[in-house]
Amino acid sequence: MLRRNLFAAPLMFAAASARAQQWVPKQPIKILVGYAPGGTADLAARIAAETIQRQHGYTVIVENKTGAGGFIALKAVAQAPADGYTVGIGIMGQLAVGPVVPGSQIPLDLDKELTPICNLVGVPMALIVRMDAPFTTIPEFVAYAKANPGKVSYASTGLGSTNQLGAEFLAAEAGGLKLIHVPYRGGAPAIADVAAGNVDLFFGNVSELIGQARGGKVRVLALASAKPTALAPELPLLTKDIPALDINNWFGLMGPAGLPAEIRSGLAKLFMDAIADPKNGETLAKQGLEPIGQGPDAFAAYIIKDRERWAKVAKQGNVKAE
Repeated sequence: MLRRNLFAAPLMFAAASARAQQWVPKQPIKILVGYAPGGTADLAARIAAETIQRQHGYTVIVENKTGAGGFIALKAVAQAPADGYTVGIGIMGQLAVGPVVPGSQIPLDLDKELTPICNLVGVPMALIVRMDAPFTTIPEFVAYAKANPGKVSYASTGLGSTNQLGAEFLAAEAGGLKLIHVPYRGGAPAIADVAAGNVDLFFGNVSELIGQARGGKVRVLALASAKPTALAPELPLLTKDIPALDINNWFGLMGPAGLPAEIRSGLAKLFMDAIADPKNGETLAKQGLEPIGQGPDAFAAYIIKDRERWAKVAKQGNVKAE
């Protein structure tokens, strides 16, 4: 017994030392963002990059590679060496919505070519309506839509978009509402037509809508969240009337397939600690963003769970990206 314990002690010490060690980058880390500078994905990447540099002195570079709905950047991540020095921002629309909507053009196998590292931030979606809409609350909207099937219209940023799925989710959970879909090429023209009174509704990130609402151009009917947002705490919560409508549009960090576990966990800690830094609280709040802090395993499981939700919505609403 004594001999066995003596041999076990060094092994236990070695295991503890290995657990205590964390991957440390030896060269600059590049974050590829598939969207234009100034957007939420870009903002999340830059906050993380600047904070990691401030906290640890590591060089972190943000590079915007736009095109193909953000997939050019993720394709570049997938083709990079699995050494931890090239990562990218992956969003809900790419990783959870696109894969379950028939007709979606995805130029890579998300599950075989990428590795989930951590989920960084989320922003709740909100439902806006034209200023002269004949309803001011969710119950009034549901009653009006049921009494006028096929009369209420909603805008989206295109077929199979997160905006369309959000509206169809609402329609299904509200009892099978019959709404008219009006797709646009981007959020700006969609919001503009709601403001002009040409379309009734639009689901989008609250951070992208609150300015128009405070300017008196549109009304926020409700926030699709189970809790208020620091950006606009006065907004009514959609979940009070329809509990399932908690839509947190998330932004996570992805790496190439084959990323070693120690590098994956090291990157996750670096980035989650950066986003959770109290010094970033005010900056995040001004954008309606909240840290999520899901590590590698939790993030991977969350992607699968979210796909199941959106697959059900796509099937119920007969949503297709073609």
